[in-house]
Amino acid sequence: MSQPHHDTGPAYLLGTHQPGAELTARLWVPEPWEPERVIVRQVVDGEPALIPATLVAKTRAGSWWEATIRLVNPVNHYRFLLLSPHSEHPYVWFHAAGLADHDVPDATDFQVLADDDAPDWVLDAVCYQIFPDRFAAHTPPRERIAPAWAQAHEWLEEPPVAGPPSGAAWYGGDLDGIADHLDYLQELGINTLYLTPIFPAGSLHRYDATTFDHVDELLGGDAALVRLSSALHERGMRLLLDLTTNHTGVGHDWFRSAVADEHSPEAGFYTFDRHPDQYVTWMGVKEMPKLNHCSDAMRDRLLRGPDSVTAHWLLPPFNADGWRTDVANMTGRSGMVDLAHQAATDMRATMRQVEATTGRPLWLVAEHGHDASGDLTGPGWQGTMNYHGFTRPLWSWLASPDPDDGLTWLGIPTGIPSLPAQSIAQGVREYAAHMPATSIAHSMNLLGSHDTPRIRTVVGSREAQLVAATALFTAPGVPTVFSGDELGATGRTGEHARTTMPWTTPPGTTPTDDIGPVGAWGAVDRVVLERYRHLSRLRHELPALRRGGMRWVYADDGLIVWMRTHPDGDVLVVLARAACAPLSLPLATLPAGTAGEVEAMDGVEITILGDAGGELTIHATAPGSAIVLLHPALPRSECAYAR
Repeated sequence: MSQPHHDTGPAYLLGTHQPGAELTARLWVPEPWEPERVIVRQVVDGEPALIPATLVAKTRAGSWWEATIRLVNPVNHYRFLLLSPHSEHPYVWFHAAGLADHDVPDATDFQVLADDDAPDWVLDAVCYQIFPDRFAAHTPPRERIAPAWAQAHEWLEEPPVAGPPSGAAWYGGDLDGIADHLDYLQELGINTLYLTPIFPAGSLHRYDATTFDHVDELLGGDAALVRLSSALHERGMRLLLDLTTNHTGVGHDWFRSAVADEHSPEAGFYTFDRHPDQYVTWMGVKEMPKLNHCSDAMRDRLLRGPDSVTAHWLLPPFNADGWRTDVANMTGRSGMVDLAHQAATDMRATMRQVEATTGRPLWLVAEHGHDASGDLTGPGWQGTMNYHGFTRPLWSWLASPDPDDGLTWLGIPTGIPSLPAQSIAQGVREYAAHMPATSIAHSMNLLGSHDTPRIRTVVGSREAQLVAATALFTAPGVPTVFSGDELGATGRTGEHARTTMPWTTPPGTTPTDDIGPVGAWGAVDRVVLERYRHLSRLRHELPALRRGGMRWVYADDGLIVWMRTHPDGDVLVVLARAACAPLSLPLATLPAGTAGEVEAMDGVEITILGDAGGELTIHATAPGSAIVLLHPALPRSECAYAR
């Protein structure tokens, strides 16, 4: 709270975002900072421009400053300079990563896109990830003709932990089974479904597709996808599909043609060191040959234009609302070749064409397991699976796994570290500072996925999972729930985490939304289910949680406090991983006038003394969280122009 604050949300950056627009940037400077002058440094056409800020309001708790930012470039960079010549800190920069008493690189400036065409509906999305084989079976598996490699499993049988058995484990879930349970999903607050691949493949994970031309018959075929998409859209819900742009399976139509004839067009879709048996693969996996994005013919077939794979599934009758792109960080990258940004640009350009035809805004999100900031500022991916800026930091703050589970640190051969809150806050803030806030807002936040251990296994207890859930539904970005997390499902690896849903009715019978007492992992945790429903409702009710800016308020060891800023009211979020010393926050320094509704959960209590000028005190006696609605000291419009 002792630092100045600005964010690029609607409470601190006022105006309509469009090329050429002039926006009002607001800066809150708390006591004891008393700058004599504030200057905004904006980079315009590659050259810094200095813009004097105006002092527009002053209170006992601090001061408000304003300056004009012009959206003149595709990505507009700016930061604030606080000048106090006669103080201990005469020359201080305030940028997206915090305060600095020395010159800093432009990379951590506040960033705003002049033409942000990312879909507005994503800001209101609550997403649910489904591994289609494991959610629900409408058609009895015995009525399906499974490939020879598939190994049938009973519905509530524990999934394999790793290795070839995991890819062959067939439970019989299908797309009509998903459509049977849309009431359950809506009660959970879900309005967007993300399905892992649905194309025929040589495995049940289906990232080794054998064609992109139709839906796997094991899932019900093309007609089942049309039925599911129609059912979702009738309810105002949306559908995100999964496309592998980096590789195919060895059984793919294209690869079989490439192997059969080295002079075929498809032979150029891949990179052969020696035809036909030596070729570039994904991560050395021979069953997954890597696509060659140097091939214009391949890019036309996969990415470009109305006849491409990209367009086909977004157009009628399928009408998907976007793509999650598998291993987007590796797509088009091989040795000295780097066409990743070109691939993303091609895909997004095709999606714009589809938008123009259908009138439906589409979402393009990239899988990326580490720093995605370098891939998110151009005309390509609109967001990412935010492992680096959300999943990993939260895990390393809350992790307390059973040592016998042998969890590693998401690819690093060591256990999950236990870090203090201040390290978490610093890491997340520095990462977010390297990209426009819209890139975070249009990214998926995950507690886990089909590629990771389950959050319950990572944190080791219901209490810690509930804290993680509050973070999921209150942080900037799209809360994305992996099917079963809301039931307390466990899993030691990504493969082991792909558990089925324990419906009370068996596969192939008349469906109900009743959940049984036991899943493949053990007991169903209905307390967690009700908490997910409650948090989802709060996110839908409070604009700040969906569309607000982000301010870090406090972080020390076992306690994290952040605030989502919005003209309709800020929201204070408290996360405690254990008992902590009481923390008192003067409302005026937030700045806030009064506190409104308080949702204190589990081991956290909130007390408020006084109205404007009062104090909010956080008491954490055990793991818990709280969500507090804050009312501004003055209406935003009055505060902006008070003298």
